[in-house]
Amino acid sequence: MITNKKTGKSKNLSGPELVAEFLNNLEHPLKEVIEAVRKIVLSTDHKITEHIKWNAPSFCYEGEDRMTFNLHGKGYIRLVFHCGAKVKDRNTIEPLIVDTSGILEWQAVDRAIMKFTDKNDVKAKEEKLREIITKWIEVI
Repeated sequence: MITNKKTGKSKNLSGPELVAEFLNNLEHPLKEVIEAVRKIVLSTDHKITEHIKWNAPSFCYEGEDRMTFNLHGKGYIRLVFHCGAKVKDRNTIEPLIVDTSGILEWQAVDRAIMKFTDKNDVKAKEEKLREIITKWIEVI
């Protein structure tokens, strides 16, 4: 909820409005990278929505958080692929999806990170990012 400083009235913002406001106020050296990755994620599947979670843009599929930015790296940003806030018991030791490129850094069988350093890096990884997003939302 946002409060208008002039009128003192509060208004509820939608997820995309919250993300737009967050990015508008964000001072980050890789802001263009964040915006480029955001555009790719949202354009990969029309069912992907966004909001703010853990003080960063987060992406949902069918109402469940699936990807969240981590903006605290030095010289890079991370897009964290996850299965929501609650850990689910998975009876496997294999990663959730197959990543033949090795571009993902696996933190657990159902949690992986993709790093981006600059706009050229985003452009170079765009096709693989779209492929990973599609696989990720298919298996969840």
